[in-house]
Amino acid sequence: MMMMSMRHSSSSLSASFLLTSVPGLEHSHSWLAGPLCVMYAVAIAGNTVVLQAVRLEPSLHEPMYYFLFMLSFSDVAMSLTTLPTVLRTFCFNARNIAFDACLIQMFLIHSFSMMESGILLAMSFDRYVAICDPLHYATVLTNKVIAGMGLAVTSRSFVTLLPLPFLIKRLPICRSNVLSHSYCLHPDMMKLACADITINSIYGLFVLVSTFGMDLLFIFLSYVLILHSVMAIASRKERLKALNTCVSHILGVLAFYLPMIGVSTVHRFGKHAPRYVHVLMSNVYLFVPPVLNPIIYSAKTKEIRRAIVRMFHRIKM
Repeated sequence: MMMMSMRHSSSSLSASFLLTSVPGLEHSHSWLAGPLCVMYAVAIAGNTVVLQAVRLEPSLHEPMYYFLFMLSFSDVAMSLTTLPTVLRTFCFNARNIAFDACLIQMFLIHSFSMMESGILLAMSFDRYVAICDPLHYATVLTNKVIAGMGLAVTSRSFVTLLPLPFLIKRLPICRSNVLSHSYCLHPDMMKLACADITINSIYGLFVLVSTFGMDLLFIFLSYVLILHSVMAIASRKERLKALNTCVSHILGVLAFYLPMIGVSTVHRFGKHAPRYVHVLMSNVYLFVPPVLNPIIYSAKTKEIRRAIVRMFHRIKM
């Protein structure tokens, strides 16, 4: 009888989760909702503008901008994935989310995040070929190769993360049903289980190292080769010109990986850290890349700026 009661309690708790805003600031949701709405507007509108500029401007139909198109698409998708729960939590204090809906959101957040990592790796390969082997740039990065890279990045994300919802679903959630954030993440959900989570933890670490870790390593190696090639250029002006084409990508890599490393470190090793640290790091991880990427690429790439100006001029006309 007691076992049946415990099972009933477990299933009732796991039927839904409660999302969390900022601890201690529950009465200031109306003040926090404004900046959040602004960040979502900047992220979605900014990346949509970049998507339209690349799509409509023939001069941007080149490998570098195709990869930027993919990056903007993943940023828009990430923002739309988290927007419903974040705004519901802060605007309406609607904290409840169904268990299956939380699983879907968790899967999509991690998938689009991994997709962005893969796209940044593809962009570093693009910069490597453009600087180290410019004569073969057009023959190496053909439309077919770019489409294949995009398909490989997307397939890797969804196939690698497909086990996560099933690994969570097998766990009895009976300690609590309160999550640490206003959206669902795998490390956050598995900590609520009252069963052995070793498999979840090992698989999560495997995914982190084998995808994000390897992507970051290959990005680093590509820039080592780029620097070696650039240093061989005799003219200082030509060296600066070559490096300048990489600045926006380097900033994009930093904007993505630094918050991700921060939130992963806090989740795995910051068990005794104050809750606001977890919330702060998770929101930085959530908002920084989608908000900064369109600003970085628009500010540092004159071709993008010109295309955006021409696009708005056509709309005005």
